[in-house]
Amino acid sequence: MPTVSPLRSAITSTSRRIGLLSTYPPKLCGLATFAAALEKALRHAGHQVDVVRIDDGQEPAAIGQRVAAELVNGVEASVRRAASVLSRCEVAIVQHEYGIYGGADGDEVLDLLEALDVPSIVVLHTVPLQPTPHQRSVLTAVVALADRVVVMTAAARDRLTASYPIDRTKVIMIPHGASTPALERHRELDHHLGGGRLHLLTWGLLGPGKGIEHAIDALALLRDLRPRPQYTVAGVTHPKVLASQGDQYRHSLIQRARAVGVAGSVTFDDTYRDLAQLTRFIAAASVVVLPYDSRDQVTSGVLVDAIAAGRPVISTAFPHAVELLGSGAGIVVPQADPMALAAAIRSVVCDRGVLASMAAEARRLAPTLSWSAVADQYARLSDELVETSEAVAI
Repeated sequence: MPTVSPLRSAITSTSRRIGLLSTYPPKLCGLATFAAALEKALRHAGHQVDVVRIDDGQEPAAIGQRVAAELVNGVEASVRRAASVLSRCEVAIVQHEYGIYGGADGDEVLDLLEALDVPSIVVLHTVPLQPTPHQRSVLTAVVALADRVVVMTAAARDRLTASYPIDRTKVIMIPHGASTPALERHRELDHHLGGGRLHLLTWGLLGPGKGIEHAIDALALLRDLRPRPQYTVAGVTHPKVLASQGDQYRHSLIQRARAVGVAGSVTFDDTYRDLAQLTRFIAAASVVVLPYDSRDQVTSGVLVDAIAAGRPVISTAFPHAVELLGSGAGIVVPQADPMALAAAIRSVVCDRGVLASMAAEARRLAPTLSWSAVADQYARLSDELVETSEAVAI
């Protein structure tokens, strides 16, 4: 197992001024949601957070009370301005995903990191298993320029340290955060695990690769069950997919449910929910189903949200699911295998004790995934970097 620099548990975080560079609401994407939630948790803990929002030209300007500046991709002066605003803080947290920055494979982020005058924490949302040569060089350079690099899973850490020529002592693992319902809410919602109709839930931005067609096919294999499970597919088409393909994938799912005879058991829900409403919505499900086609995904915010809400999960075997569900909070099945999905669903319908055990393990894991716990780890890491920087300056 590669060694990494641990956070010093003796550090007690003091109030800091922290810069945060990311996509940001009203943009619809996982990174924007992540950044807004981390910002809120850091502010709640007493820190000042200056948000620099990445503008890819597809969202309205949002400079105001909660956004200190915008990084406009492809504009050199904007990169310098963003770096200047972040450098007014004591430490800068930079979200990294290839597709959010300008330049080939988002290599414009390198100019920004080079221009920072304060310690930087880069959060890696993707670590490709088979990167192109340029993707590899960009990610290697990002790690070289960062003072610390955060990955969210052991799978991402092991892949990064084994497959990329980087300084492994820079790598820290901090889990993806999530909103957690009150314990009383868990108990209130778990009454349906003992019997009655099972409510399956998949949610998130829709597009090819989500594998929802396999879950629909699995339901068709369960038509003998009484009562039949009810499956809700919640979410709208991903904006980038919508721009290039329209609602084709969503419509294909609706048609598939009709074709295999389970239209009455599948609900497509495009209702917008804020964070609190979404947390309650997830917690009301019996089982969360993640039928993703990916075999490469090392971080899934949706998976973390499900476990943080205390929900059992049936998922395909992408790396984050294999890791997080290994202690018993869910069942892992092969990708693109409706029969395996159906068998997993049948097992929890026929043995509610298994379902209750999975829910109990999810609840045990949930506190470590709360945004307050995650923000505390970022704050402690910031303390470590600021103290080190000050010591070097002296």
